[in-house]
Amino acid sequence: MTDATATPAEAATDTTPAGTQAPAVLAQDGHDVRFDWGEAGLAALGGTCAVLVVVDVLSFSTRVDLALAAGGAVRPVRWADPLPDADDDGPEPLRSPNGATLTVEAGTTGAHVLTACLRNADGAAKLAAELAAGGPIGVVAAGERWGVQVGAAAGSDGPLRPCLEDQLGAGAVVAGLQSYGDISPEAVVAAQAFAVADVPAAVRGSASGRELTTPGDGELLDRAVEVGASPCVPRLGADGVLTGA
Repeated sequence: MTDATATPAEAATDTTPAGTQAPAVLAQDGHDVRFDWGEAGLAALGGTCAVLVVVDVLSFSTRVDLALAAGGAVRPVRWADPLPDADDDGPEPLRSPNGATLTVEAGTTGAHVLTACLRNADGAAKLAAELAAGGPIGVVAAGERWGVQVGAAAGSDGPLRPCLEDQLGAGAVVAGLQSYGDISPEAVVAAQAFAVADVPAAVRGSASGRELTTPGDGELLDRAVEVGASPCVPRLGADGVLTGA
């Protein structure tokens, strides 16, 4: 919804910058579990939620889960920022236009920040409930970017493309929070989608799943659709590094 006084051109280009607090109704106030999309959704939820869970199934959140399960740590890097040199003894730098960028942005809000995927959604929900201690939990589906395909140059950008795999991943987290408190309608619908879908088949057949198989990342796709396979829950530390909780 846009301001009634806005021109059509203004309405078409209206965005909510990260760090800008949205009106309470757009932050889904009054609900204990909330769900939104992308940078603008993060901005809406970030000012009020005690915990933020960033979901980027294909593939940032899945890559983080796999790296941490192997005993590593990950430093998320904004898409527009230079990729630092890897240190053999330090965290792996991982840059992406969606999940990594949103994770860094979420770290500026003061909320506890977790990342989740289909592999670890249940564990992420449990830890989110513990950390929130009765406060609101925001689940943010990263989505994709129109015009930013696999192999795109760092810093390239495009408008948000809501994607099936992140809706299902977010729905899996919300499904694990059913007993936490009141769930917003937006979050309810995401959880319902997860409940009724043949999740592996849906993700494999989605636009993002098919795109990922084109450059030969079929093995990553196979790991991404292993629902509930991982007990690891990545948590962002004050040092900007994701480690297993």
